[in-house]
Amino acid sequence: MTESQDSVEQLEAAPAEQRPARRWRADKPLLIVSALVAVGLFLIVRGLLVGITGDERANLPDLIDRVDPVPEAVQVLSQSGVFVDLAPGHTGVLVIDGIEIETVNVDELGNVQVEPGQQIEIPPVTIYEAGNSTLTFTPSEGAPITGFDSGEHTAQVIYWRIDEGRQRARSFTWTFNVV
Repeated sequence: MTESQDSVEQLEAAPAEQRPARRWRADKPLLIVSALVAVGLFLIVRGLLVGITGDERANLPDLIDRVDPVPEAVQVLSQSGVFVDLAPGHTGVLVIDGIEIETVNVDELGNVQVEPGQQIEIPPVTIYEAGNSTLTFTPSEGAPITGFDSGEHTAQVIYWRIDEGRQRARSFTWTFNVV
């Protein structure tokens, strides 16, 4: 046997504590790829945890459940309507691009007798539905706003508790862009 074979056999026969530690050699490309994957996963998880979407992003007051178009919408169609869902027991008016649109309670439209299949004619104003506490305005012929031109538009809802009256009103303003 050669001397090197003897030393290998002696090392293998020696207890584990006495054996010299084998040096681990790092594979640099593997370490770099692993670090990039770890950073990517960290960024994805962080983005999911801090991302704000939907209703949270709209930052609506507590007494407004929903508005449409959503605040800061960027691709609203020109024939889209404006809708506000208020908390129960509230009413209000819509001001669009500085024009206050007359509000009519749907109950005030009367009991319209309509034949089956016929459409009822709704006046070109903001319609308030007390049962749902909603305000709806759709641009149309004869309305103060017949359609939305391309560009940014401002909508404002001035709202109040029905039993308190408009003198205690609050407001919420948002913008949207029409394409």
